[in-house]
Amino acid sequence: MREETAMSARPVPTTHDHDGDLVVFLIGMRINRPLRIGAWLPVLRAMPPMLQELARRPELGMLHATSALGPGGPLVVQYWRDLASLQAYAHAEGGLHRAAWREFNARARRAGDAVGIWHETLVVPAGHHESVYVAAPGLGLAAAFGAVPVGRGRERAAQRLRVAS
Repeated sequence: MREETAMSARPVPTTHDHDGDLVVFLIGMRINRPLRIGAWLPVLRAMPPMLQELARRPELGMLHATSALGPGGPLVVQYWRDLASLQAYAHAEGGLHRAAWREFNARARRAGDAVGIWHETLVVPAGHHESVYVAAPGLGLAAAFGAVPVGRGRERAAQRLRVAS
């Protein structure tokens, strides 16, 4: 009799459970002058409270965020339900982002180029995104939208995409 182990079982591929539009927002910080801790540390400390605010208030539209160390500093990848929600959060009076943005601009006038920030907004229409996770937890899109098994006829990336060839 053969014993099956968890390691010998073939992992079931999954994909994210969303076919509609979505927004991916990348935001990062670049530490240009590492010895000027007083210039970049407040910028670094401003992001966690904003992410906590967004996590506590799902009605604001951020679905998931993950952080990583990128070239020159931290990077946060955020998944939003739509562009209107992202823009509303960015411009909301009384929100943490607006206050952090004002503080950054005031510091930048005093500190020069000691720290930089950047962002990229990717508006992704339905049919123009796909994912696959094999023996990996639902990350990124699957964390934002949930994961489902890859179904028959969707085994390849090109099948999961609905982009005209």
